[in-house]
Amino acid sequence: MNSDTSASGLLRVLNEAAAINGVDPIGAELVRAGSNTIYRVCDVVARIGNPGCQDTAQRELRVSQWLNESGLRTVDVADVVHPFAVVDGRPVTWWRTIPDHRPSTPAELGGALRRLHTFVPPTTFTLPHHDPFSGLHRQINVAGYISNDDRGWLATHLHSLREQYDDLEPMDTPRVIHGDAWQGNLVVPADETPILLDLERVSLGRVEWDLVQIAADYTDFARLSAIDYAAFVDSYGDDLTTHEKFRLFADIQELRWTVFALSQAEANTKAAAQVQLRLACIRGDVARPWSWEAL
Repeated sequence: MNSDTSASGLLRVLNEAAAINGVDPIGAELVRAGSNTIYRVCDVVARIGNPGCQDTAQRELRVSQWLNESGLRTVDVADVVHPFAVVDGRPVTWWRTIPDHRPSTPAELGGALRRLHTFVPPTTFTLPHHDPFSGLHRQINVAGYISNDDRGWLATHLHSLREQYDDLEPMDTPRVIHGDAWQGNLVVPADETPILLDLERVSLGRVEWDLVQIAADYTDFARLSAIDYAAFVDSYGDDLTTHEKFRLFADIQELRWTVFALSQAEANTKAAAQVQLRLACIRGDVARPWSWEAL
């Protein structure tokens, strides 16, 4: 099914999903438009996913319930009749709004990840296995913004990183990971109990994926001070930057960030400028620390 990706098309999806639950969508506020489109409607939040992502959206609801029951606070499912629905091929899930909050500190993030990584996987549903290369090959191939030379370089770089990753020593037991762990995905309201957000990538995999974003922020982007990074390490109990394979994990993460910019480039001039900068950086033409703008 070809789903309407325009603003009016997404609003129509929101309105239909709201009608299913008896929610008044008047005054809906767009919070974010990205891999998911998020609207705040009174005291609930609607999260509209991409077509074909129904299983992921349903699993998010289960993950939220499971983690909350396990003692790790997450964003709560909204008290509506149908917290999951499919409209125009798009999954729509409903969540409670979070009171005024701030991003977590590095130490708070480290503590939450330390707890998460000790959890035994759920038994009432199955978590997927994490694939750090998911979607990259297709996104590079279909991107219309870059030259064939750049496309070829990205494909070769991806192949090299995948070969190195496949050569890693197998995990004894994959661990529960968040999959997109950064300070903005763990927020702290006034009661000071952190709340974990964006649960769509919770999976079984290598814990390094939950450590690499903040480690790269420190080593490659200078977004984090030595004191703040040390607080993260002390709270979590391990320093990924001292591991032999840190550079491999960081290179894969930075390729993902570059390809995300590429996926947005045709419709977003800011993303288009970021593609050229990020490509130059990961090709080694720009010395670290790098300055990349958020998208």
